[in-house]
Amino acid sequence: MAAPAAKKARTDLAALHDFQYKEPKVIAEIGCNHKGELEIAKELLTLAKEAGATVGKFQKRTPKELLTPEQYNAPHPNPHNSYGATYGEHREFLELSLEDHRILQQHCKSIGLEYSCSVWDTTAAKEITELNPILIKVGSPSNTHWELQKVLRDEYKGEVHISTGMTTKEEMEQIVKFWEEGNGDAKNRLVLYNCTSGYPVPFEDVCLLDIRLLQAKYQHRVKAIGFSGHHLGIAIDIAAYALGAEWIERHFTKDRTWKGTDHAASLEPAGLGKLCRDLKATFTSMTYKPQDILNLEKEQRAKLKWGQYNKDILDKASAARK
Repeated sequence: MAAPAAKKARTDLAALHDFQYKEPKVIAEIGCNHKGELEIAKELLTLAKEAGATVGKFQKRTPKELLTPEQYNAPHPNPHNSYGATYGEHREFLELSLEDHRILQQHCKSIGLEYSCSVWDTTAAKEITELNPILIKVGSPSNTHWELQKVLRDEYKGEVHISTGMTTKEEMEQIVKFWEEGNGDAKNRLVLYNCTSGYPVPFEDVCLLDIRLLQAKYQHRVKAIGFSGHHLGIAIDIAAYALGAEWIERHFTKDRTWKGTDHAASLEPAGLGKLCRDLKATFTSMTYKPQDILNLEKEQRAKLKWGQYNKDILDKASAARK
């Protein structure tokens, strides 16, 4: 039998009071928006830092390990976005070397930005763990690649952030259990992201309330909950934070008209700057009133509230009626 409405309301209120909002952290997902050019990658990191991001993140693949021969040799599904005659050549063109990533990590250190990278396969995971960044991301396509995750769980000590786009509830449970089975504090290095895999994602498919489902089932089993958005604009990200997502990830580019499939779902510097600004303002506002009448309200209460500014008149009228 369902709980009485009043009891349910009290329970929900208690849960709200128990939840502690933490300062939002923003990942500028540069991915492959650098077009295969190291200097553009460095410039995008600088722009992300200036916009207020916490982390600048890239992607690392080993195309011949990740793709089947048929996929590697097939034409790009969107030829006008391709940097090669085949999809494999396209992916190889956009890959930065491990030494390039080392240079990007050093650039991050020089400007006060955290470096990170998403890894798509086991070789990429082993390479990026050599750099020992503060966090490594596993995108939705690779979140059931157990060999890759075993490298991150057992051979790396930083946080591992995993997106759950195109992922069943059963697969999510498998992911969390895999980390719970790791040695030591492995599960407390895991951050789970709500995500819908599409570029861009229409608002009706963002499904923000899934953040609540992740919280209900996993907030005491993982380190934090995040949100990885591929939608347009920044309003949705603010709502995601208000629902409890501590980490907000958005694709980032200098120019949304550049060649490539991710640019259309990316924020430009001005958009990322507004997002970081608005998230900070939202974080500041996430409090309860410490007293019924705040100090800044007292003057307004005395001047505007019925029964306060005209208290003497009302008291006299009340006395006259007695």
